[in-house]
Order: sequence, then C-alpha cells, then structure tokens
Amino acid sequence: MKSAGNTKNGTGRKRKILAGIAVLLAVGVGFLLSKWKEASDHGGQLPREPFRIAGNLYYVGTRDVTSFLLTGPVGHVLIDGGYPGTAPMILKSIATLGFAIKDVKVLLNSHAHFDHAGGLAALQKASGATLWIHERDADIVATGGATDPTIGPFRILAAVGLLKYPPPRIDHQFKDGAQVQLGPIRLTAHATPGHTPGCTTWAFPVQHGGRELLAVLATDMVLLPTASLVEPESYPGIRADFEHSFRVLRSLPTDIYLTSHARAFSLKRKAQERATAPDPVLPFIDRQGYIEDITKAEAAFRKALKEQQQQ
Repeated sequence: MKSAGNTKNGTGRKRKILAGIAVLLAVGVGFLLSKWKEASDHGGQLPREPFRIAGNLYYVGTRDVTSFLLTGPVGHVLIDGGYPGTAPMILKSIATLGFAIKDVKVLLNSHAHFDHAGGLAALQKASGATLWIHERDADIVATGGATDPTIGPFRILAAVGLLKYPPPRIDHQFKDGAQVQLGPIRLTAHATPGHTPGCTTWAFPVQHGGRELLAVLATDMVLLPTASLVEPESYPGIRADFEHSFRVLRSLPTDIYLTSHARAFSLKRKAQERATAPDPVLPFIDRQGYIEDITKAEAAFRKALKEQQQQ
C-alpha cells in the first residue's frame, strides 16, 4: 500500500518532468522559429555580380530580387531594398561598382512586400537617404508589412514578427504621376496597384550612346494566391486596380524592360548576352518581352478571377 507521502512525491516528480518537457519544447520551437526567421530574412537569395545596364543605370540586386542604382553628379537614386537580410549584399554591390552609399540621396520602392521593402531601413541608415513611398502603401511600410491586406492568413506571421521587416522612416508620400528629381535624374511614378494597393511602376529616361531610352521598372503584376478578387476582396477595389494597372503598363513606350524579380525579365540570360552583344544594352531593350509578360499576367488574373467567382 502506497503512503500519502510517496503519492505526493510521485506527483511532484511527474510535474517536474512535464515542466522540463515543456521547457525543452519551448526552447526547440523558439530555436526553429529563429532559424526560420533567419532564413526568411534572406529569402534564399545569393549575391549577383553588379553591372552597368546602360548609361547611368546599374544592377545592384541579388540573384532574383532586384535593386537598381541610378547615378548622378549631385547624388544617386536606389530603387528597392530587397529582404531584411540582403541589404549587406546591395551595399557590397554598390561599393564594388566604385560608388559610395553616402552618395545615395533618394530611396524608392516598387511595393511594400517583405522581399522588396525589407532592407529599406538598413539602406536608409547606411546612406542617410530620404525615402519616397506611394501613399497607399505608406501604412504597410510604416508597420513593417504587418498591415498588408494582400497576404491573407500570413498576416498572423507578420503580427508575431516572422514576416515583418524593420520599418524605415518615410520622408515623402506621393500620388500617381509624381515625379522624383535629383539633378539630371528624373523618375515618374505610375500607380499600378493590385499586387499591393500602392504598387508603383517607375519610368525614367537613360542616356546611352547618344540616344535616350525609356527604362520601365514594372512592379509585380501577379495576383498572390492569398489574394481575393471577390467578396470579401483582399482590399476594396483590388479587382479594378488590376484592370487599371494592365492598361497603364501597356500604355508606356518601354525600351529597357525591368521588373522586381530577375527571373521575370530573364536577367540571367540577358546579362550573359550583353558580354557578346555589339552594344551591351541591346539584350535589355525588350519591348516585345514586356508586352508578352503583361499579356500573360492579365491572362492569369482573369483565370483566377473566373475560378474565384465559381467557388
């Protein structure tokens, strides 16, 4: 027969064992989450050798997530910040080209997602540059992506810091059609919303070989799998926003075609072709590819809309 003392001691040991297991589980989960966050902060990105595309336009992004540098006599403009963990790669690319990060006076963003706005705070700190954000993405950037309506259930991860990036200081908010000028550098903001409410396509002239080429950095045109085009919409008007964006993109007289992701405009192939081209800019003059990609994106949008309407 067990005594009351033995029973009490046995219960105490069980509680200690369970508490120990709980601590180990908490440590294990915490370790896995920290490793997951560390990996997500880099997005699996690797460095890409920076190079000049044309005139004063340079590629300084990573293997897939793009960043572009426009250089000028009174300062430089940097477009897009990559992931939180890839800012050092962008900084190194700028230095490799022989430019100083302190000469970057303006930071621009294509849209507020983690992989394009995540490194803005670090780049802003390193450069001291002023940051311009479209007014419809400003709240998202200010919260480090936590209020992004297009990521659906993943907002829970952002809320607990797993898909959240360090929020930068927003110095200027702009509207559709705004122009950003730094010396001879002039960029025009074309609102192409849908992927996020404030998605912006940047268009800017580049002087190359005695001629002026219009470079167009078309922001992401794809509908995220988490986004809803039917009631309840991810955000009010998202369907109309996509319709508007396809019209705007088609209207731009694009010469040099760029996007937010390198694979989307075949950067690897074009970078290889430039080595043997009679003029290194020729592979990047791709109006046909630009129109084809808009057509594909619109077809995917209409397919997703039809599927969502039938559910």
